[in-house]
Amino acid sequence: MEAEQVKQIIEALLFASDRPLTIAQIKEVLEEADSQVIKSQIARLRNVYAETGRSFNITEIAGGYQIFTDPKYAPWLSKLYRKSCAERFSGPSLETLAIIAYRQPITRQEVEDIRGVNVEGVLKALLEKSLLRISGRKAIVGRPFLYSTSRQFLEFFGLQSLDNLPGLEEFGELATQAQGGKQDVRIKDATQENRPD
Repeated sequence: MEAEQVKQIIEALLFASDRPLTIAQIKEVLEEADSQVIKSQIARLRNVYAETGRSFNITEIAGGYQIFTDPKYAPWLSKLYRKSCAERFSGPSLETLAIIAYRQPITRQEVEDIRGVNVEGVLKALLEKSLLRISGRKAIVGRPFLYSTSRQFLEFFGLQSLDNLPGLEEFGELATQAQGGKQDVRIKDATQENRPD
């Protein structure tokens, strides 16, 4: 298979996918191409988009690659999607999500100790949205579930990995941007409390 054809197939796959595609997923489709060829063709596509001033580019996110529009076009896109299909979160949901993101893995009781309220319903909703996952059980009496963020969390917030988590103040801004700027969110700096040394 010629390099140009490989590049075009990769572009079609990324364009059609609503989720980031990993190199392994692309390789499953392009059985003849090895990982290095796939990576080099993705780099070529990025260069073509940048050189031709496209309104989109390929972004590495959540362990894969996805085509995203340039953020500078957000004001026009938000007008198109006024009734945004983006998930809306309440302040309590975002507070809980932030605590888990920065303190994971963490038990429900630990989150409740930090927030000072029951979070059972919030955890259930975040699990249903696939932003959280149960990552095990804590080795204490009762063996409570440990909660961690999921790959969908990385996708939703546009993060390549947890190493790219912003500062806590920036997390509130990032959450607002991910929701189309409609939410006034205040996330208290509760993740600093009871932090293990």
